[in-house]
Amino acid sequence: MPNVMPVSFQSIRRPSTGRKGLLDRLGGAGSMLCAIHCAALPLVLAIAPAIGAGFASESFEIGFIAFACLLGLTSLVIGYREHRVGRALLFLLPGIALLWAAVLIEPLHENLIAHAIAMASGGTLIATAHILNLRLLHHHVHSAACGHSA
Repeated sequence: MPNVMPVSFQSIRRPSTGRKGLLDRLGGAGSMLCAIHCAALPLVLAIAPAIGAGFASESFEIGFIAFACLLGLTSLVIGYREHRVGRALLFLLPGIALLWAAVLIEPLHENLIAHAIAMASGGTLIATAHILNLRLLHHHVHSAACGHSA
């Protein structure tokens, strides 16, 4: 007798996390680098003028935040369309809000320690969102019950 799987298991397949996983890996790594950068910001600002570093500028910070928002939202929307679980947004949205608050709210932006804490926390939340989205993509199994076309 040939080895035949039951019909219900023939329609199940693991997704390829190729490009979708790559976005989350890049986003997670970038967000963690952002968190490290922001946690080290007081030291960086103290030595930046001495070494002529332009990466501590406000325009770099705003550009990096805009890129993190675009990458995070794109990656999580693509992931959501695949796994239909919105938990990662519960980390991404507060992370984005913290990053923008740290730049746009004047008293928070001017207080070096509070700014560094807000930026590091926001970056960590965004990295967590990417890691969670990557795990959800990796563990999602396509079947008739998953609610979208495989």
